[in-house]
Amino acid sequence: MTTFKEEEKDRTDKTLDKSLVLQCKSQVLPIMDALYIISGKWRIPITIALMQGNKRFGEIQKEVSKITSKVLAHELKEMELNGFIEKKIHKDYPLRIEYELTHYSWSVKPVILSLLDFGTEHRKKIQEERGRKSLESK
Repeated sequence: MTTFKEEEKDRTDKTLDKSLVLQCKSQVLPIMDALYIISGKWRIPITIALMQGNKRFGEIQKEVSKITSKVLAHELKEMELNGFIEKKIHKDYPLRIEYELTHYSWSVKPVILSLLDFGTEHRKKIQEERGRKSLESK
């Protein structure tokens, strides 16, 4: 049988848990926003291509292998709407359009480098485990 103080403590612990959950939920929103910007199969490769300098549509498409024109156009438009890239129109003849990263978008570079480090370590770990399993099955 529990005492009143124990029951009160349990209620306090549950309240604390609820506040932690609310705090956690509020912290998830910025993470979800960040994932939206870099999510999908193509946004990071497009960003990396543009980190090497301004590029025209066809140049980006050559660097980001296997992306279709339709998908590239859609991704560039989304990235532009999110303030991640800028479309520069040069009024020369013939008309020339280049894409470049905005100053703001360079802030994602450390994230990309962290993902590279994590991916390299993860790939190594998986390969080691597969190698161990194949040796065990022999």
